[in-house]
Formats: sequence, C-alpha cells, structure tokens
Amino acid sequence: MTSTRGSVPAPDTSPLPARPRLIATDLDGTLLHDDKSVSDRTIAALERAEEAGIEVFFVTGRPARWMDVVSAHVHGHGMAICANGAAVVDLHSGGKLLTARPLDRAVALDVVGALRDAAPGTTFAVEQTTGINYEPTYPAFVQDPGATIATAEKLLRSDGTDDGAPVLKLLAHHPELTPDGFLALARTVAGDRATLTRSSPTALLEISGLGVSKASTLALCCAERSISSDEVVAFGDMPNDLEMLTWAGTSYAMGNAHPDVLAAASGRTVTNNEDGVAVVIEQILARL
Repeated sequence: MTSTRGSVPAPDTSPLPARPRLIATDLDGTLLHDDKSVSDRTIAALERAEEAGIEVFFVTGRPARWMDVVSAHVHGHGMAICANGAAVVDLHSGGKLLTARPLDRAVALDVVGALRDAAPGTTFAVEQTTGINYEPTYPAFVQDPGATIATAEKLLRSDGTDDGAPVLKLLAHHPELTPDGFLALARTVAGDRATLTRSSPTALLEISGLGVSKASTLALCCAERSISSDEVVAFGDMPNDLEMLTWAGTSYAMGNAHPDVLAAASGRTVTNNEDGVAVVIEQILARL
C-alpha cells in the first residue's frame, strides 16, 4: 500500500550490481499505481529486463487469486511469490499452487488467543489455499463474496466449518490502534510463535508461519536457480518488504515508502505513481 510521503528521485549514483540476475518487486505501493494499474513504461521495462536475461519475480502479500493485475505481464518462468512468502504460484497456469509454507492451525489458535487478550476488539480472517474466510465483525472482502463467516476459533479447528485446506496466513484487524503500535504489541505477545508483519495503512496485521517471509521464500527460489543474494535487486514500500530488502544485495525503497523501509534499503527511487521501479530497471539496462 502507498503512503503520502514525498518522492525522492533515484540519483545516478544509486547502488547497482554489475550484472543482476533477478529483480524482485512488491506490487501494491511499489510496482502498481495507486489505481492498481501497471503503466506502459513499467510493462516495457519488465519486458526489456527479461529480454536481457534478468528474471522478474513478483513478491507480494496478495493471494494468487488477486494476481490478475500483473498476470499478463509475466514472462519467462511465470512464477510469483504470494501471501508474504507462504505460497509460490505459476501465473502461466492461472495461479496454480506450486509450493505452500502453511501456518499451523494450533499455532494460529494460540496467536488468536494472545491477541484477543492483549488487544480486545481484534477481529480475524483466515487465508487458505482455497480462499479467505473471516469473522462477522471483520471488514468484509468485496472481492471474495463466497467467504464463510464464523469465529476464527471455528474456522481454524477443521471441524467441518471449512474444507481443511492449508492456512497460508492469519489476518488481524483492530479498529482503534495505530498500525505500527498494533504490530509492536502483537510481536511482543506472539512473535515467538509466528511471523507478524503489515502492509496496509490501517491496523491490519498479516501473520504467517514462524520464519516464513518474502525474503525466506525468495531465498529458496533463488537457491534453486543458483542465484546469490548479491545478484538480486529488490523493491518495496512497507514493513512486509523489510526482510526481502535487507536480504537482497541491492534494494530500493519507493519514494512513498514507510520510514523503516527508507532506512533499511540501500537505495531510493521515486514513488510508485512515478514508475519508480521502471526508473531503476532502465538505469540497470543502460549500465549493462
């Protein structure tokens, strides 16, 4: 998601590897404009990168079913990392699940209990490989009208209230706490059991299995291709991108990024609405 901070242009001295082999980019607030479109400039840059032999990975918190915004712009392998690293999917096959790194249901129930105690008023949604279900008072997903509505405890107990499909992540929403405050509190009470992060401008947390992140799944995918972190250029804007940006040899925070992302990345580009990813890709290609 994007924020309202001012943009900072990418200078000519931005850090760039001599010959990158892979570009890993977040989507919302990063590659996509605020209206969720992909600009012609960005489409052209992605295509030129692949033609130059640089693989492009979309690495996002989105589920596979919400990848239609970029599925037409995937070349080469067609793979994408979704749900903050909990799923690897093939966009050439309509989002077919290739790998899942699920959240254990018993652990998810423990986290639900801990957050209910620490932050009364928290409501939950359960993202599975088959779709999302959520509690009656959780903000409704207009893109998913067929969701099951029940308490998180019922949704997680595999007692006939769902299809028993693997849980990719748990979502926790609070109507009053600040986004960063809610994340800090949640990590204090449950950070030893799961990976907790956020990508929304609201107090909405994304909870995955312990050790599951964009970075850890990207590292596994790169290892399969004998690609080192030094050969990766990554882009992001929100806290769920932090591990990926610090793992990659070269990383860029968008001009609209969260302050923690701006501090962690090795470089900075312009905002998502100014095609900040395309700007850097063009610089990379010009230097090859």
